[in-house]
Amino acid sequence: MANVLIFNICLLLILSPVESCFIPNSLYVRVPQTIPAGYEITKVEVADCDTNSMQLTLKDPSFTIKRNGAIEALTPVSVATGGRTFSVWVQDNGGPESEMEVHLVHSTIQEREHTGPGFLKRSKRRWSPPPFNILENDKGPFPKDIEKIVSDSSGKYDVYYTFSGPGFNQHPERVFTLDRYTGMLTVHKSVDREEFPSFTLLCKVFDQKTNQETDSPLPINIIVDDVNDNAPTFKDQMQYTVLEKSNAGTMVGTVNATDRDLKGSLHVKIRYTLLTGLDLFTINPNTGVITTATNTLDREVKDKHMVTVQIKDMDGAVNGLSNTGTATITLGDINDNPPTFTKTSYDAMVKENENEKLILRIPVEDKDLINTPNWISKFIITKGNENGNFRIDTDPKTNEGLLYVSKPLDYEKTKNVKLEIMARNEAELSGTSAQWKSVPVDVHVTDVDEGPEFTAPTIRFTVKENTPNGTVIGSYTAVDPETKSSNGIMYYKVTDPASWINVDRNTGELKVANTIDRESPFVQNGIYNITIKAVDASSKTGTGTVIIVVEDVNDNVPTIPTSELVLCEKEGELGSVLVVAEDNDQSPFSSPFSFSLPYHQDGIWSVKRLNDTTATLQQTKELPTGIYNVPMDVTDLQGFGKTQTAKVRICQCRNGACLPKQNSVSLGALALLTMLLPLALLLLLCLLLAFFCVTKREKLELDDAGDSGGILLKSNTEAPGEEVDSSLITVPTVGYEPAVKGSVKGSMVNAGWLGNNSSSTIGAHATHDNGIYKAGVLTNDMQEYYGQYDSGYGTHHLNGGNLLGSGIGFDNRHLIQDSAFLHNWQTNGRYLYQKLAYLGTEGDGRYADDIIHSYGFEGAGSAAGSVGCCSDIGDNDNLDFLNTLGPKFKTLADTCTKT
Repeated sequence: MANVLIFNICLLLILSPVESCFIPNSLYVRVPQTIPAGYEITKVEVADCDTNSMQLTLKDPSFTIKRNGAIEALTPVSVATGGRTFSVWVQDNGGPESEMEVHLVHSTIQEREHTGPGFLKRSKRRWSPPPFNILENDKGPFPKDIEKIVSDSSGKYDVYYTFSGPGFNQHPERVFTLDRYTGMLTVHKSVDREEFPSFTLLCKVFDQKTNQETDSPLPINIIVDDVNDNAPTFKDQMQYTVLEKSNAGTMVGTVNATDRDLKGSLHVKIRYTLLTGLDLFTINPNTGVITTATNTLDREVKDKHMVTVQIKDMDGAVNGLSNTGTATITLGDINDNPPTFTKTSYDAMVKENENEKLILRIPVEDKDLINTPNWISKFIITKGNENGNFRIDTDPKTNEGLLYVSKPLDYEKTKNVKLEIMARNEAELSGTSAQWKSVPVDVHVTDVDEGPEFTAPTIRFTVKENTPNGTVIGSYTAVDPETKSSNGIMYYKVTDPASWINVDRNTGELKVANTIDRESPFVQNGIYNITIKAVDASSKTGTGTVIIVVEDVNDNVPTIPTSELVLCEKEGELGSVLVVAEDNDQSPFSSPFSFSLPYHQDGIWSVKRLNDTTATLQQTKELPTGIYNVPMDVTDLQGFGKTQTAKVRICQCRNGACLPKQNSVSLGALALLTMLLPLALLLLLCLLLAFFCVTKREKLELDDAGDSGGILLKSNTEAPGEEVDSSLITVPTVGYEPAVKGSVKGSMVNAGWLGNNSSSTIGAHATHDNGIYKAGVLTNDMQEYYGQYDSGYGTHHLNGGNLLGSGIGFDNRHLIQDSAFLHNWQTNGRYLYQKLAYLGTEGDGRYADDIIHSYGFEGAGSAAGSVGCCSDIGDNDNLDFLNTLGPKFKTLADTCTKT
């Protein structure tokens, strides 16, 4: 039976423009679950077919198709739930086959008789319809019904339908509508399949009374069937290259094309065709590959070929759509043309003695591609250049051959040279049977008036060094090249660095002028060179070189180094040093050397040869550090030598080098004057201090503050102390001459007793030891006088050219209350008095050790500061500080006052 869907599709085909023998791509047909035999499934409608030659075929054995397009079942066919599919082909004489897929879809169709006899009533379609098909670019008329959609619930309810999706309320809008109450699906405009190949809309069904959904939502698929409305197009530029002379069948390139129509259909099956150039190229109709059709392609004849390519869909059918394009095929160059000369022979002319001069340009022609290895020429002199007088290069701009004379020619020897020159390319020949070509070149040498020439460019003479002056070593002469005579030629020296040779101006005879020394820096590897110039009557010149080979004689003895050889002292070991000798002579007048010690040596050294040039000098006895001059006899292989001295330093080493030596210092006159000046100032200051100390004798009563700790002096003060009235302390005078006020004697005791700081130049710094103040370091001379008195009561000594008095120290255990105190003053006073006389007259003698000695601070000072009576800073009348010195000092003051 005829299906409504088929009717609509056929109507679309009839109303729309069709191509020859066209059928849709697919067709969906609703059939019963079991199709009886003889049941007409549908009728295939075709368009634009030749009815006389049209053939309809199908391959499913259960069905047959009649000439009018009706498809019938041959046997009962059961259609499963998934459906059944087979294909139908149509073809006429006008074109290729077209294929259509027929989809049989199972549906529950109940046939009931109408109330009236002879009428059948179609049941409602089920709620799951197959996809619907529309034809792209349909021309209408619109609107056009597609199919009704019926829900199974419509038998129970009065329903209405709604749907949404692309094609209705989404882009593209208003393409489809659905009748709200009948469920008729309608299309309202044409659709381009290449833009919208299908649509899926969601349909819903509702009860008209309750507005409740009566069935599940239904997706509706609408497929847009393709029509061949797009011609194929070329995908890229068709530019190809193939080498000339390529064999037939060589691939040139591939034409790439595309089609927007439905993939896999005849609408996109492209056939490739060459419309021009068929004599040279072919193209594969299915793949688009272009190949050569001949091996005669010649770039030098035509380097580019333009061929027209046609692409047509429908596999090239007459109703297919097509496009054409031009393919450009460029022929690549091969070296199938050797360079050719423009002339059959060439002539050139050159003067004798010319050098590095261009004498000929040789042009060539080459048909191959310019500036490629197939075109660039290389020239080779194949004959006539056995002596290497010529060379040929290529001009990179013109590709010409440039012939140069590279070594001077002599007209008297060679008047004509015949050359043969071959031209070839950088690349080898291919694709041709041609060979490289050559051309003859005739070179003519012209004569010029030349200067004299020596018999040889260089001459060699062997001369022993130290040869006596005036000795003839040989002759070096020249001749005129034209006359072959030496008449009228004069000889002169050009170079003679050491002035060892004289040349006879008329004969060229060579004589020794000065002593020749092979060891001279002018001799290199035993060779000494001089240059001689020959001048003829026309003032033309020629030069030559005399090589003098200087033979060695034994005129140098082997020598040993004059510098010190370091021998590192090691406890319990006898050291040795290596002595290396040198000789400027060559073998056999040089090494191996012989080493020995003279017979009169003292037996504390021995020598043993280590190798040809070195000996080991061994210490045989323990020696103190110092420098030793060891005589050694060194002779060469011929026994020629002399006695030499090896200077050996024995020392304590670190890392193989002697430790630094303690250098002594000698004082000059200015330094001595500088040292004596403080002494003079010291004497003057002593007189002044003695004057003040003797004249002031007012007694002061000292209070015991109880917190002084018995400390009297701040022993390391570097500045002047406070002045104390000398009357506070009475110095014992037993054993002394009466002190004169202001004299050195009288002030000496006071100064030593009080002990000032170093800045006053009268007191050494005292060091504190267990509460007792002691003087600084004593000299050796002073210890014999008062070393036994260093018991905490004070010591006098002279240091650095100054009168130094250490202050008497007190602690909590000692007070000066007995005769020991007086004995100390007597002993020290005598010593200081005797020593004063030497300080001004003898700075370098036995008292030199007492000059310029510095004493460092080695303990803590007194909190009360200095109480020196002779300080030159501070208030001389302010003695308030004495009130804080403590009870011990008060006791001391009382004792001194009473004394």
